[in-house]
Amino acid sequence: MPEKLTNVTLITTFLLMGFPEDQVLQRLYAAFFSLVYLVALMGNLLIITLTTIDQHLQTPMYFFLKNLSLIDICYISVTVPKSVMNSLTNSHSISFVGCAAQVFLVVFFAGAEFALLLVMSYDRYAAICCPLHYEAIMNRGVCVQMVRASWFSGCVYGSIHVAGTFSVHFCGSNIVHQFFCDIPSLLTLACSGEQILEYVFIIVSFCFAFVIFTFMVASYAYVVSTVLRIPSSQGRFKTFSTCMPHLTVVTLFLSSGFIAYLGLNSKSSSSLNLFMSILYSLLPPSLNPVIYSLRNRDMKVALEGTWSWNTDPDDDDDDDDDDDMPDYWSKCFK
Repeated sequence: MPEKLTNVTLITTFLLMGFPEDQVLQRLYAAFFSLVYLVALMGNLLIITLTTIDQHLQTPMYFFLKNLSLIDICYISVTVPKSVMNSLTNSHSISFVGCAAQVFLVVFFAGAEFALLLVMSYDRYAAICCPLHYEAIMNRGVCVQMVRASWFSGCVYGSIHVAGTFSVHFCGSNIVHQFFCDIPSLLTLACSGEQILEYVFIIVSFCFAFVIFTFMVASYAYVVSTVLRIPSSQGRFKTFSTCMPHLTVVTLFLSSGFIAYLGLNSKSSSSLNLFMSILYSLLPPSLNPVIYSLRNRDMKVALEGTWSWNTDPDDDDDDDDDDDMPDYWSKCFK
């Protein structure tokens, strides 16, 4: 419970009140969240399994995809299980330390995913614009270092924001109008004038994100320029189709995040805040596996091969495999 300390309220617990107080609605939200969580968990675990055991998927693109799925599992696991448990037990409390940990982990995994998406755009650029040097550019050591850098940047990003958010004093209420601890909702509880540090961090983060986004746009400008020089229309389509899953995931991730953080404020209705938070916390982790599975021929072949143990490994779809990547790409991790 909050304890009075001079003119400041010392918060020891927060109350997550994002859902309506109606018990029936809370049960419905819990069921919906549980279903989405299971779909995201199974989809991402399937991608991790396939990219680990299938020899045709031992390439940089699928190495990055495996890490993206791992990040998505961690990202959605930070918020959804706690929210479902609170709804089922009718307990909305979360400790101060638990709230800080939730903020750190959400920002950590979101930052790591954004950095990894930049790495994946560079991989598409190297594969399409520099095919003869692709193996040298994207060798195993480089790929591992870029993934480590993505995780490290997410850790630094999360540390900065949790320090900025919890450096303030919280005045008055300890009720967070959200189903998890997120920065915009917590800042509405801060004492007047003390949010400036975190607002500075947010502005700097948006500027940094814009710079990274500019690099992504530049890499795809080179990709489009290279694709347009391919003589046949079929060749252009096959080459650019390898970029479509990544472009779709980037669009989903950035649009949901920007809409949520630009639209969330204390004056918004609770239902609008809840919808926006669901948009950026549940949608990307649950849809990413679907996007990559539906748009990727190699993933479909690997999945069919896993389910059909009696399939002759020599009877592969050579013509279809060309839809995704040249054969020399597969040498990178061997």
